[in-house]
Amino acid sequence: MPKLKTRKAAAKRFRVTGSGKILRRKAYKNHMLEHKSSERRQRLSNMALVDERDAENVRLMLPYL
Repeated sequence: MPKLKTRKAAAKRFRVTGSGKILRRKAYKNHMLEHKSSERRQRLSNMALVDERDAENVRLMLPYL
């Protein structure tokens, strides 16, 4: 069998925890941060878990994680 290729764009966006769950970055933290409150910016800085319904697709993109 040939090796499976990793989707490099996905590899840059997702991380896997020790228990095998997939982490993602939250949206809305790229620009126009002046009018967002510091509490909101702090909350958006935290990593979030990928929903289990989407995790299957992410795992297909990252075969060796």
